Amino acid sequence: MTFLFINISLAVIPAVILLVYFYRKDKQKKEPVSMILKVFSFGFLSVLPAIAVEMLIMQFVPDRFSVFSIFIRAFIVAGLVEEGIKLKTVLLVAYPNKNFDEVTDGIVYTITASLGFALFENIFYSFGPVSTIILRGVTAVPLHAIASGIMGYYIGKSKFGDSNLKYKGLFIAVLIHGLYDFFLFYGSWLPPLIIPLLIISGIYLSNLYKSALQDDRYNRRS
Repeated sequence: MTFLFINISLAVIPAVILLVYFYRKDKQKKEPVSMILKVFSFGFLSVLPAIAVEMLIMQFVPDRFSVFSIFIRAFIVAGLVEEGIKLKTVLLVAYPNKNFDEVTDGIVYTITASLGFALFENIFYSFGPVSTIILRGVTAVPLHAIASGIMGYYIGKSKFGDSNLKYKGLFIAVLIHGLYDFFLFYGSWLPPLIIPLLIISGIYLSNLYKSALQDDRYNRRS
């Protein structure tokens, strides 16, 4: 029982820390806590349809250990399905809401949904080894936040400009998410590449966040 409690705690803490961090980072005009909790909850529940779609696709993947199958698992099963579900969640729950009135809101709400998603995944893995939970806490959870946060920037831009930009964001998120899983699934010498991938993507997200804040100030959305 103690073992399970520790594992679940390790599963929950990284998502909560990142949620608080990104919420506090939005200093110009904070989103209502009620909306953050709502989007987080829907992100949490969005894992269920994602699992259903992933299981269906996997029925058509022949040899799970071939390079082609690993590519499909990484970029389609994990990347496209999961980031697509998060995109749909934000578009349904946050996008039409009156509080979504800044470009930065796209980043905040999409990261929030992604961390709800990541929390569900982590709780699922909490029944396994502690090492797996720790590894996911320091790589997979940030990966979800970073990839989806980048997508969130383009979701925000799409609301106040070209509506097709959200699909550009989806493409970038799938690319980052897919590379992470491909490095992990393929094994050999590739897993260490996860670290530079997270660093480079994190820097990109940080720059987009600054750009969104400037955009909102210039257009007097704050």
